[in-house]
Amino acid sequence: MSTIKLPKKFISKYPHKFAQGKQRYLSGRRILPAPITGKETLPELINRAFLAYNAARLQEGCRLFVEKMLARGDVTVGMSLAGALTPAGLGSAAVVPLIKAGFVDWIVATGANLYHDMHHAMNLPLWKGSAAVGDTELRRLGVVRIYDIFLDYNDVLMRTDDVLRKMLMQPEFQKEMGTAELHHLLGRYCAEFERQTGRKDASILAAAYRAGVPCFCPSPGDSTIGMNVAGVELRGNKLRINPSIDVNETTAIVLDAKQRGKKTGVVLVGGGSPKNFTLQTEPQIQEVLRIKEAGHDYFLQFTDARPDTGGLSGATPSEAVSWGKVDPNQLPDAVVAYLDSTVGLPLLAHYALAQRKPRRLKRLYDRRGQMMARLTRAYFAHNPDARHKE
Repeated sequence: MSTIKLPKKFISKYPHKFAQGKQRYLSGRRILPAPITGKETLPELINRAFLAYNAARLQEGCRLFVEKMLARGDVTVGMSLAGALTPAGLGSAAVVPLIKAGFVDWIVATGANLYHDMHHAMNLPLWKGSAAVGDTELRRLGVVRIYDIFLDYNDVLMRTDDVLRKMLMQPEFQKEMGTAELHHLLGRYCAEFERQTGRKDASILAAAYRAGVPCFCPSPGDSTIGMNVAGVELRGNKLRINPSIDVNETTAIVLDAKQRGKKTGVVLVGGGSPKNFTLQTEPQIQEVLRIKEAGHDYFLQFTDARPDTGGLSGATPSEAVSWGKVDPNQLPDAVVAYLDSTVGLPLLAHYALAQRKPRRLKRLYDRRGQMMARLTRAYFAHNPDARHKE
């Protein structure tokens, strides 16, 4: 077999075809990963082999979360949860460990995620099923389907509703409140259910209660929790959910961090209303309260939504800059990975828990009064005429 010799200067004939300055584009990491052996840890695999396309975005997101959001204890991290994540087991598998490690300081979730979370707290089973089934047959049998997840209509849904209504009728619920207080009170019961069943760390609500992590729901009526709140109201129950409390308390969390010279970051799992509610804290500070601010410092999102349809779920960090939601000077620290959240979230959780020691819990729920007082002072300091006009 003959030997092929390459020219010593392979492209020396064409010195004028390339503009000066190209080296800044050709000086990044070379893409030539070592072969996968099966012995790598997950962080090693992500760092070595996830080098392009959405694999690279996932790697960038994991590193952003670990190396910047969690690098110091002074970054306040908010997480939004959209899509049926708790029925898929991602509450206990990923969110609860992140809460316990102090990696998530406040949460905005759909009501459905928090309602289905209660099944796990009560030890009511959900089952791995198949999407290739007849739904007419499932309805006849009393089986509810969430794509490829099955649950019993009577023994899970109706039983959860019965217990939920009994909780909502208790004395501590007979007043006006925001959803953080509502879910904190429900979380106390969920923690007790876990204790009784011997299945600790099954529930986000229970873990958040123990860790002092406030859980907000931007559309409380759009879930079975809200449906049951409305149902018991017909009986004369005094519970009233005030969404303005949520708007002000989430805003207070962000403003408190910023005015104390700290940074804020968001981990957006999916899109929808939870994403917007998490991000609107900055426009609320700047646009409505007229307090000078720049936007969130760190932005990480998992989404399968396209940006060109105009929906919030697919809106990019650069678009969010125009609303004041993201600090324009921090755009390099904004990552969108276009992949299924059920893939991205457990990988992110494993990567972070493997790389970082637990942080001290911020227990933001316990500081709600203090943070609201700061927000009120800042509002009137920047709007001195507001007192007189009211």
